[in-house]
Amino acid sequence: MPVQRIAIDMDEVVADTMARYLDIYNADFGLSLTPQHFHGRRMMEVIDSAHVARARTYFEREDFFAEIAVMPGSQEVVRELNERYEVFITTAAMDVPCSFSAKFQWLKRYFPFISPKRIVFCGDKGIISADFMIDDDPKHFRNFSGEGIVYTAPHNIHETRFRRVNDWSDVRAIFLSR
Repeated sequence: MPVQRIAIDMDEVVADTMARYLDIYNADFGLSLTPQHFHGRRMMEVIDSAHVARARTYFEREDFFAEIAVMPGSQEVVRELNERYEVFITTAAMDVPCSFSAKFQWLKRYFPFISPKRIVFCGDKGIISADFMIDDDPKHFRNFSGEGIVYTAPHNIHETRFRRVNDWSDVRAIFLSR
């Protein structure tokens, strides 16, 4: 039986991008927003409209992606998955083209066991050929031929069309307890 493939998103799945974003945003504007403020909504729907232009530039900062924290448990579980499955990190980096180098360096630092040949920078993730895709944004499942699994994030809390994992222990239970 061929080895199954798992495509794993980066931002909000293995990388705590929202925490990094909120650290910068709150410091810039003297606020104390938390992920709970985004329950069922995207970032740009919550932040003050007068702040949107400046807040979008955070993703263009050279240090933004370099200083993102790793999602708890992700390194260990991805390492274990990598021993039993073909694991690919798939990130929609075309949304922020200046992030390629920083994202690649971040992955080398925190996930050195993932071969660079299995890191995919793309736009439409429908191009990905895998059995499963773990992603926080269900839009990436539209053209994907495998099973999409939603990784819980504040913005997707109301999503009910796909199987859901809340954290990396849930991922372990699905894929490593077989």
